[in-house]
Amino acid sequence: MSSDQPTSITSGIIVIDKPPGPTSHEVAAWVRDILGINTGQGGTLDPMVSGVLIVMLGRAVKVAEHLLAHEKEYICILRLHGDVPRDRIDEVVSGFCGRIYQRPPRRSAVKRALRIRTIHAIEVLDVEGRFVLLKVRCEAGTYIRTLCVHIGLALGVRGQMVELRRTFSGGFSEADAHTLHELADAKAFADEGDAEPLRKMILPIERAVADLPPITLRDTAVDAVCRGARLAGAGVISCGTFSKGETVSFMTESGRFIGLGTARIESEKCVPGKHGFVATPKAILMEPGTYARGWTKKSRVNK
Repeated sequence: MSSDQPTSITSGIIVIDKPPGPTSHEVAAWVRDILGINTGQGGTLDPMVSGVLIVMLGRAVKVAEHLLAHEKEYICILRLHGDVPRDRIDEVVSGFCGRIYQRPPRRSAVKRALRIRTIHAIEVLDVEGRFVLLKVRCEAGTYIRTLCVHIGLALGVRGQMVELRRTFSGGFSEADAHTLHELADAKAFADEGDAEPLRKMILPIERAVADLPPITLRDTAVDAVCRGARLAGAGVISCGTFSKGETVSFMTESGRFIGLGTARIESEKCVPGKHGFVATPKAILMEPGTYARGWTKKSRVNK
């Protein structure tokens, strides 16, 4: 990568360690300006929240919907308005594990309708005076600020969140994250001829869809799917386990990511090599023409 090829990156993911202060959209815009490529961000963080922010590069923005649905993990500080024994805090906090009701805060950008969210795990890491350090693993769309208010009410002393950091999102953790300064330095090195630091920062899109059930396509079927054709069993080599209507990932024989699809049948009914539609393209990242066209009108007529 050289200075005259700033957009040689066509797709990928970079995990930014967002600092408190800027909005998620501002951070994504700075990444765009540094790399010279269109960006999108997966999972908005409030301005004063720090931590893992997934920034999608180029065609990777097409998987935004999938990344937004991933569960998240946060570390937060809850400040109580009164003194509460540690054992009582542990007891009340543990009761918030599972399905909970929430209404988005007044300052949120979404409709303040009552919703149900799932807390997969919640743990009290430490208590110092009236400050409680919590770790929360939760469903996407959970408001930790609201959770803290409800915990304070349940303890009978009220409380509020005073600091929040996201440590995990969509299969990516703090270990994958880089600061904006590190990204800018890596881009400067790339412009001077050393692309290795930048190359290590940009993760393959396959990492973001590793949790989805895969369908492996025959090379002869890849181009047709890239052009919007529905995937039939004749173009399938193998598939994972999925239900009808579930999102699946299309993969090539060599393990390259093609895009996302929606299953039209259950995986038990998918018989590789047989007729019948298996899945419909949903968000295709691979450019048409990447693989040679295998199915044509002429070849179908001759069968």
